[in-house]
Amino acid sequence: MKTMTCRALGGPCDLEHRGENADEVIKAQDRHLKDAEKAGDVTHQDARDAMKSRWRHPKKSMDWYRDTKAAFAALPEA
Repeated sequence: MKTMTCRALGGPCDLEHRGENADEVIKAQDRHLKDAEKAGDVTHQDARDAMKSRWRHPKKSMDWYRDTKAAFAALPEA
């Protein structure tokens, strides 16, 4: 199990997301950003917009995805 923060994934806060793999952490970040948007948290809006853009344009977002997977892989087990 490894941990990445919202900030490490491009967001504005230090909420920790834990997962067995990078995809679990990315999905947790997506849920977190959706919840923040629903709650009217404007501090997360830029990150939410970027996440929505990545899901809509997956070919353009592969660099972000690869970088995130590499960052996750480099983390120590928690």
